[in-house]
Amino acid sequence: MLQIENTIISLDVLEKNFVCDLKKCKGACCIQGDSGAPLEKEELEIIENIYPAIKSYLTKEGDDAIKSFGAYTIDSDGDYVTTLINNKACAYVYFEDNIAKCSIEKAFYDDAIDFIKPISCHLYPVRIKKFSDFDGVNYHKNDICKAAVRLGNKTKKPLFIFLEEALTRKYGKNWYTQIGRASCRERV
Repeated sequence: MLQIENTIISLDVLEKNFVCDLKKCKGACCIQGDSGAPLEKEELEIIENIYPAIKSYLTKEGDDAIKSFGAYTIDSDGDYVTTLINNKACAYVYFEDNIAKCSIEKAFYDDAIDFIKPISCHLYPVRIKKFSDFDGVNYHKNDICKAAVRLGNKTKKPLFIFLEEALTRKYGKNWYTQIGRASCRERV
C-alpha cells in the first residue's frame, strides 16, 4: 500500500499493466455487472441536468429506462448508480461497430455538454472506496478485462499511466505526480 495525501493506494495500481482493448472486450464493463456505474453525490445533479442535451444520443431502451426510473438509481448496497436497462446494460450505453460506448462521453466530445462521464467509469478498472479519513484506491480485477491485461503486458503500460487523465481529474496533478515518483521508487 502507498499513501499519498488522503488516499491509500493498492500497489496493483502501480505494478499491474493495463490498456483497454475495446475490439476484444466490446465494452463489456458498460453492459455487465451487479448494478449501474457508481456515482458520486456531486454527479447526481449533473446527470439529471445533462439529460436533455444527451437525450438524442441515447438508445430508445436507455431513454425509456431513464424515463421510468430516473437519471440514476440506488442499488442494493444503498449506493447511487447509473440506471440500467432490464438490470443489465447501463442506460447511457449505445453501440458502435458492436462495441458498447458511453452516450455521455459521445455528447462531451461533440461539445454538447461539459461533463465527460461519471468518474467511476473514467477510472475503471480502478475503484474508489471512501472511508471517513481517506479514499482507498484499488484495482478491480475483472475477467472481462483479460484482453486489457494482455495488451498492457505486451505494451508494458502500468495501470496508473493508462489512467493518467482520470486519476488527475479525480485527485489533481500534484497527486498524480506523486504516484509517478512512487512508481519510479518501486521499480528501482
